[in-house]
Amino acid sequence: METVTAELSAPKIPWYRILYIQVLLAVALGVAVGALWPELGKALKPLGDGFIKIVKMMIAPIIFCTVVHGIASVGDLRKLGRVGIKALIYFEIVSTLALLIGLVVVNGLQPGKGVTAEGQQYQSPTPLASAPSSPPTTNDKPKALSKVDFVLNIIPSSFLGAFVSGELLQVLFVAILISFAIVSLGERGKPVLMLVDQLGSVLFAAMNLVVKFAPIGAFGAMGYAVAAHGVDTLANLFWLMLGFYFTSAVFVIVVLGCICLFCGFSIFRFLGYIQSEMLLVLGTSSSETALPRLIQKMEALGCSKSTVGLVVPTGYSFNLDGTNIYMTMAAVFLAQATNTSMTWTQQVSLLLVAMLTSKGASGVTGAGFLTLAATLQSVPGIPIESLGLLFGIDRFMSECRALTNFIGNGVATVVISRWENEVTPAQLQQRLVQPAKEDL
Repeated sequence: METVTAELSAPKIPWYRILYIQVLLAVALGVAVGALWPELGKALKPLGDGFIKIVKMMIAPIIFCTVVHGIASVGDLRKLGRVGIKALIYFEIVSTLALLIGLVVVNGLQPGKGVTAEGQQYQSPTPLASAPSSPPTTNDKPKALSKVDFVLNIIPSSFLGAFVSGELLQVLFVAILISFAIVSLGERGKPVLMLVDQLGSVLFAAMNLVVKFAPIGAFGAMGYAVAAHGVDTLANLFWLMLGFYFTSAVFVIVVLGCICLFCGFSIFRFLGYIQSEMLLVLGTSSSETALPRLIQKMEALGCSKSTVGLVVPTGYSFNLDGTNIYMTMAAVFLAQATNTSMTWTQQVSLLLVAMLTSKGASGVTGAGFLTLAATLQSVPGIPIESLGLLFGIDRFMSECRALTNFIGNGVATVVISRWENEVTPAQLQQRLVQPAKEDL
């Protein structure tokens, strides 16, 4: 597979050909068009939607090839089990910290207080009633999965069904099954492993071509978001957005920063290393758009293919730090906005439910919103219609969710690799160039 090593040593190119600068300019242009010419901005929606659909089309087979090659090439199943256990323990601890931090901040800020007068019933605000599309309502009946349903839902109805549905947990299940089958075949399984590796190289090459069009997708997505929802929509929800962005920043800098420091590298140098991918995530509001490039960059840092192939795809389903922060803050915000009393016991129960419902929520735009709808089904008293309060700004919240999820998965990969002694702090300091100068 192509790595980013060649990118870092490539001859200097004009600034306007660097991808992250193109994405940044496209985002700014999209905001301007959406604000100045709303009708034109709304017409740009297919550009963003089309780009996301193409990326989503590529993700399942890329994940399959990455996981199969990563696991089957290990050979030593004891190492595989060791890495998997370390990753899951890390995911659960860090995800729980994200949920707790979100809970503390939203109770301190109380951004939903005063939205509805004391003692009054919540009424869906008029501006959102005329929104171009609507959030899930009670007719949609999103339900929080029980533990049994959650496990059964991981098993696809057919082999190809996992790829058709786009459910990452189902793809992971099939990939892990095939991986163990290849390992069990020994020498006879090596030709299959080589075929998977070659197919993965083709898919990565195709994805690199698709990513070249990211500025167009970012331009369309931002143009539509600003035109459809406007600055006025954000006014009443400013404190929630500010609190969410602040909490996510604190989580990345303090929590993840301390983890990075403990493992011998700087969170700021790491952010500089993945800056182009971060801007790609920010522009498209989806962490999946940068997933293949994250895999390549983690391997360029010195993380083994087996560790990267196991931790990164699994993290996209089990290590959603930004989504966890959002779910606790948004749910308590809606309780405050609808005058629904929630004791600390009920909030802890909400946290436990969120830990379950957040699993399997992929990095696709809007997944966090639907996951929140499912979580609210388990919280008595909060009307699900109140989701309309958040619908107008979900696109803007989604950007921060995706970005935090993306950074968290990158850090998790390096941390697990450090625990496996695959890369040393000195090597990380050398390879974490600030920034990756010629990143295309």
